[in-house]
Amino acid sequence: MFGSQRDYGHFSGSEPGGKSWFRHEELMDITDGFSQQNLIGEGGFGCVYKGALSDGRQVAVKQLKAGGGQGDREFRAEVEVISRVHHRHLVSLVGYCITEFDRLLVYEFVPNNTLEHHLHGKGVSVMEWSKRLKIAFGAAKGLAYLHEDCHPRIIHRDIKSANILVDNDWEAKACNAYFVKYLAPEYALSGKLTDRSDVFSFGVVLLELITGRKPVDTSRPMGDESLVEWARPLLVHALESGNLDELVDSRLEKNYLKNEMFRMVEAAAACIRHSAPKRPRMVQVMRALDSDGDMGDLSNGVKFGQSQVYESGQYSADIRRFRRMALGTEDFNSDYGFSSEYGGRQSSAQSGEYRGRDRQSGDPSNSWHSGESSSEYSGDSETRAMFPRPRESREIGSYRYGS
Repeated sequence: MFGSQRDYGHFSGSEPGGKSWFRHEELMDITDGFSQQNLIGEGGFGCVYKGALSDGRQVAVKQLKAGGGQGDREFRAEVEVISRVHHRHLVSLVGYCITEFDRLLVYEFVPNNTLEHHLHGKGVSVMEWSKRLKIAFGAAKGLAYLHEDCHPRIIHRDIKSANILVDNDWEAKACNAYFVKYLAPEYALSGKLTDRSDVFSFGVVLLELITGRKPVDTSRPMGDESLVEWARPLLVHALESGNLDELVDSRLEKNYLKNEMFRMVEAAAACIRHSAPKRPRMVQVMRALDSDGDMGDLSNGVKFGQSQVYESGQYSADIRRFRRMALGTEDFNSDYGFSSEYGGRQSSAQSGEYRGRDRQSGDPSNSWHSGESSSEYSGDSETRAMFPRPRESREIGSYRYGS
């Protein structure tokens, strides 16, 4: 039971904030009783089903598992925040349903699978460079919007290729999970996350796009399983020599513009710096990926390879300790949703170059206020690159929603 005796599922409609609530019976109907035939994704926090609303819109209905650690008040607060986030490069929340025994979130359906599928799926064709760059730039714009133009700003906390959906025009739409399972380097030392933790995770995604490799590949020789650790010396070499051959996905057969690839390599190198303050902001990464953007603000006065602020043995021990603390007794697997972190300093930047065209109707300003941080549930991708876990989501047919 979810902790509330009140049944919210016998009616449907809209609230002043624009979000809709749905009758449980309505969601049962559009998913054929949450049938296996409509199941498109499954993770540790629930299952995702495809359905169609009465107005013809295709939606993804996420049925959350009981015992997820949130009360009804927290759940509604989460809905309050994410329902006011509107951007063309972020998956939109359509509505929700709460009953005594069930919670469901209804999202727009994004039809063309995930970036993870297109990069690493079995039997898929090699993704051409122009599509990779387009997806990277779009995802960067969506994340920059969360960091710069939402008040309070939203920390995604689970950036990875499985959480970047792709539409039929190869536009990226970032989706996110309630809780996460990987820790950024700074979390191991402080237990806190910032927008720069998202930047690190996005750097891992950029490395996937550049190299075609998975974040962790246990089929590789020992020492090369981690994409981040394997790529670090190659990034240094590429940036110093201008030779990208050892780093870039050989399946591209050099069918890319070198200046575009070099921009992404520079951006990836800046994003995965160990020291969080030395990483660029997401809006700076976005500009770097733009062919007309400024690369100068990526450096923060640091040459790649000079920001190694942790002694490696202690760093690994800290990562393991905090990973056990955060993940040892809970299943933080996930599939669809957004999370926000409160209590941090809000950014004053408004980054107007991406707000006007991409921001959709709705204003997240003053949408929710909380003085509490939820960083104990937070994390990102470097631990994934160092300490792989068995995957708990599964692909249904050729489609996966999160992991």
